[in-house]
Formats: sequence, C-alpha cells, structure tokens
Amino acid sequence: MTSDGDRPTPTAQPAFMRRGLEKLEAFQDEIVDLEATLADVVKLGGLDAEKKSAKLIKQLRAFEPSVTMIGQVKAGKTSLVNAMVGRPDLLPADVNPWTSVVTSLHLNTPLPPDAPTAAFQFFSKGEWDHLIENGGRIGELAARAGADEELEKVRTQIIAMRDKTKQRLGRKFELLLGQKHSYAQLNDDLIQRYVCMGDDFDDLGQADQQGRFADITKSADLYLNTKALPIPLCIRDTPGVNDTFMMREQITINALRDSRICVVVLSAHQALSAMDMGLIRLISNVKAREVLIFVNRIDELSNPAEQVPEIRDSIMQTLADNNGPENPQVIFGSAYWANIALKNDLDDIISDSADALYNWAEASLSAETVDMDTHELVWQLSGMPQLYSALSERIVEGSGAEILSASRKKALNLVSGVRASNAVVSMRLDGDTVSVMMADELEKHLDKLQKDNMKLLSDRMDAVFQQFSARVDQSHKRFLDRALESLLQHLETKGEEEVWQYSPDGLRMLLRTSYQVMRRNVASTCEEVYASAAQDLAEICRSAFGVAVENFTITPPTPPDVPAPVSLGQTIALDLQTSWWKGWWKRRKGYRAFASGFYDLIEAETKPIVEELKMRQANDIRESAERELHSFLSEQRGLLSDISNKSELDIEDLEDVFGIKAQQEREELFEFIFEELRDDTIAIGKA
Repeated sequence: MTSDGDRPTPTAQPAFMRRGLEKLEAFQDEIVDLEATLADVVKLGGLDAEKKSAKLIKQLRAFEPSVTMIGQVKAGKTSLVNAMVGRPDLLPADVNPWTSVVTSLHLNTPLPPDAPTAAFQFFSKGEWDHLIENGGRIGELAARAGADEELEKVRTQIIAMRDKTKQRLGRKFELLLGQKHSYAQLNDDLIQRYVCMGDDFDDLGQADQQGRFADITKSADLYLNTKALPIPLCIRDTPGVNDTFMMREQITINALRDSRICVVVLSAHQALSAMDMGLIRLISNVKAREVLIFVNRIDELSNPAEQVPEIRDSIMQTLADNNGPENPQVIFGSAYWANIALKNDLDDIISDSADALYNWAEASLSAETVDMDTHELVWQLSGMPQLYSALSERIVEGSGAEILSASRKKALNLVSGVRASNAVVSMRLDGDTVSVMMADELEKHLDKLQKDNMKLLSDRMDAVFQQFSARVDQSHKRFLDRALESLLQHLETKGEEEVWQYSPDGLRMLLRTSYQVMRRNVASTCEEVYASAAQDLAEICRSAFGVAVENFTITPPTPPDVPAPVSLGQTIALDLQTSWWKGWWKRRKGYRAFASGFYDLIEAETKPIVEELKMRQANDIRESAERELHSFLSEQRGLLSDISNKSELDIEDLEDVFGIKAQQEREELFEFIFEELRDDTIAIGKA
C-alpha cells in the first residue's frame, strides 16, 4: 500500500470493478466535452478568456461528490468500503466502535505536488475536556436526569480510558490535542497507528505500536488513486451511532451534513429493528432518494434466495413504523464475496459461504452474466455493481447535474462576454462610432450594482430566517406544551407508578416541516435576487458599450443546495428508554415536581437542536447563498472590464487575440458554441 515517491499510485485492479459505473463514465465524457467547448472559447477570446476557461476547467476537475457510510456495529461497513475502493486490506475491519475514526477516502482527487496523502486530525482540547469532565452526551443526559448511578458508571469508564491514553502517549498527551499529523506517504503502519485501537499493550515502549493515537484521533483523510473510478469520489467511513459517550454521534451527523448520499450498511442477521432507532433517526432527515440501504453479510445466510425477500419486507416495515425514509433502494450483497473476488483467492472461500453463493446465484443471476468468468460472477453476486450503479445514478442526477449546469451557465456568460467584446472591437475597426464608458465610471456602476444586490439578498434572507426562527420557536413550544399536557393526563389516569413515555418524533417532524419551508424560501429568494442581478448586469453592458449583440445574455447562477437537517437525528433524553430515565421518574413525587422537572429537562435537551437549526445551519446557508452571488458578480465584473479594455485594439491585435481572421467564421463559431451550451443547460434543467 505504500506509494512510489510522494504521490499515491493506482493499484492493479480487475476490469470487472467498472461494472455499474457506466453512468459515471458517461458523466465524465460530458465533462470532457465541456472542456473541449471551453477550449474553443479560448480561441475566440484570447488570454483573458483562457484564464477564465482554465478556472472553470479546474473547478470541473476538482468536483468530488461524497458518500457517507453509516451502519450497525459489526455489519461489515469497513469491509464494504475496502471492496468499494478495490483494496481489501486497506482499513482495519475489526475495530472497537469507540476507538474507530471517521475516515475519508479521497479517490482520484487532484492534489498539488507537495500535498500530503494522509492527514489525521486530533480532537480539540475543548472536545476532549467535554468528554472527560462531563462524560460526553450520555454524561449530560444522566446529570440532567439526576441518574447518579449511571453517571458514576460513565465516569468510571472515562477514567479508565483516560489512564490508558496517558499510558500510551505519556503524561503530556494533552499537548497533542487540536493538532494534525500529515504525511507524504500512506502506508499500513499509519492506519494501524491512528485508526484502530488494537489490544492492551504489553510493550508500551514501542514508538509505533498499533492504535497509539486512536483514542484522540477525530478524523483521517487518506488520498488514493483507483483506475476503476472515472471521476474523483470521497467515501466517508463513520463509526455510526453506537457510541458509548455519543461523542462520535455528532461527528457522524457532521459527516452526513457534508455528503449528499448516505449508504446505510446493515447485517443480514439483524437487518433493522426498533433497537436501531438512532440509525433510523439519522437517515430519516436525509432525502429518501439519497438514502441507499446495503444489507451485507448475506454470505452467512443459510438460504439467501428465500431469506432475502423476508429481510427486505422486514426492513421496509420497520422504516414505515418508525417514520423512516419512504421506499429507499435496498441492495443485498456480501463484502466478503467482493473482497474474495478482488484477492483472487476463491479456493479459500468458507464452505458455508460457498453454499450461500451457489444458492444466491441460482436466484439472482440473469442471461447477461453468461459470458462472465468466475471472479466476475462472484463480484456480480456480491452486490457491488448494483451499489456502484445506484451511487452513479444519484451522483449524475444530483450534484453532478448541478456542477455541469453551473459550469455551462458560467461558460454561457463567458461566451456572451467574449462575443460582446468582439462586437465592440469589430465595430470600432469598421469605423463605426462606439461609445465606451470610461473605466472609472464603469467601476462605479459595478460597485453600486454589487452593493445593491448583496444588500437585497441580505435583506431578503433576513426575512426568510426570521420567519424560520419564529416557526421553529413556535414548534418547540408547541411540542413542550403538548408533551407536558400528555404527562399530566398520564398522571391523572394512571398515576405515578407506571412510567410515562413520550416520543420526540413529533418535535422532529415539526422542525423538519419548518426546515423544508425555509429551504423552499431560500431557493426562491436566491433565484429572484440572482436573476435581478443578471438583468442589472446586462443593462450595464448595453449602456456601457452601446452594442447590441445577438443572443447576448447573462445567465444567473443556480441557487446553492440546502443540506438536509441531519442534526435532528441527535439523541435526546426521551429517545433513551433506559433505567436512569425510569429512575428519574421514580424520584419525582407529586404532579408539580413531575411537570417542572420534565419541562426543564426536555427544554434543555431540545434547545441545542433548535439552536443548531436557527443559528449554525442557517448561517451556513446564508453564507453559501451570499458567496455564490459574490462569485457571480466578481466573474461578470471581470468580463465587463475585459470588454472595456479591448476597445483600443487594432486589426493586427484583433487577429492575434481571436486567432481567426474571418468575421464570418468567428460568428459561426460563436453561434455553434452558444447553441451547444444553451441546449445542454436546458436538457439538464428538464432532467
């Protein structure tokens, strides 16, 4: 796994790994075609157009969609990730859930020559102190509920973990907190040292013992090349939600927020049940279309042909009963089979697994697999091509369509600017009177336009988020009032002896509805303001240069995507029907004590979720919208400045700039490029 030199190099991978990636390959062809069109623009626009085209091409090549993997403990999630990247032994599969790390595998990502290929981020001192002093989220819940016995258990576990960490890293290990370790070369020792815990060490004097930094490592970023994938892709392997202290639950939530697509990995032996409510809560806040469920380890079933349909029905019923995503795509397979196929050691397959393989082959293989060799057949049966196909479809239809649409709109604007510049120069050289606005005056107009439109967006966003904040507060209060009313009704009808339970899903649904309304309002606000800015720019161009160019338009940018409200999946007290919740109940005497204590507890528990939506997530959305508008206005300012600066060219300069002498030829090329970009943009919009 060690690379040659300082860069990661592709490993030899079988051709069958490309099965299921056909849509990504077609998407890559579209990117290549767009790059070729931009090269034509360079021929027409010279050095200025070349710089802008190069920037667009760089953005296209840097496009890196991300997929977040979450799942049950021991579902084989990491083994599946290893199979997806074609490296069966890359990440350690047998890792203690507490010590596992959020690992981002960046595949085929363009990097500068001196960039590291492995980077490991440690927890900050604040995050570590929160765990040690408060016991993480579980400690917070237990403390609020007055569950002294549970809190003491948490503290005992934390002290043991802290002592073991000090033993590994020395007394001054706190100095490492907040640091990042980066390496030019990626190798097995690094992964063993930072990602997996390993055993209790007998020889603590070794410098590179397994799991040395695992306790304090928050995330790992590894950069690899794989020939099978036609585009860059980031796969995030998370520890999921089965975290003793809920510290990594928040990290998993953050990983989901950064990805559009979520793959939920389940074990065929424990497909999905009410016990997996933490998992269901997380994925219920992601768009159903962007959730894929991969049921792993069907190689361990005695009769996959009969059991798979039963497992599928059970999963769908559990999701329906617990407000999970509606009709997500469910794929069945085996990471074990996939890695066996990659390792080319089919002779070593476990006999029971081989029986399951034959059973599944009889039930699932079709005529199109007749010409496959044995290894390719095993890969097909592993479910990997189906998973690749589902991921490819969602990337191409989602973030891929968005980057192509945005790039084509920018290219359209670039072509319009170059065409207008060409018209200004041509008219001047033909002896026509061309009234060109002075540069200082043009800058003043552009400054005012930018200031006015940025303020318009800010004001409109203020209104959107004020409305959102009011709806969230109203939903929060409504939930607390209803829950309190339910509690009092329970006490009146059933007394204090029977423990009352109340699901917080109602609050999540109210907040999710408010969020969806806000998302639509943000999109419509951006569309209106962006369109207004584009119209203002077009008017300035016409008044500044007095040139009427056919098909001259300025296409507004696409509103930024609003991420799913995954923070709603955070565990709160009412989610945990544990002994300490019952203990809290039994310690309360009298209706007043119940009412007051409950209200305070649940308000404190739900407040962070509400504040996350109202403050952090809302601010991120606002910044994204403003950044998109600012970038658009800056690009257009550059184009208009280019047109203005070209008003003094003579005929020789014109030929040098455009590389094409005939005006007719230039016009034909302009028309061809314009129509090509416009048609592709319309096609994407309809799709």
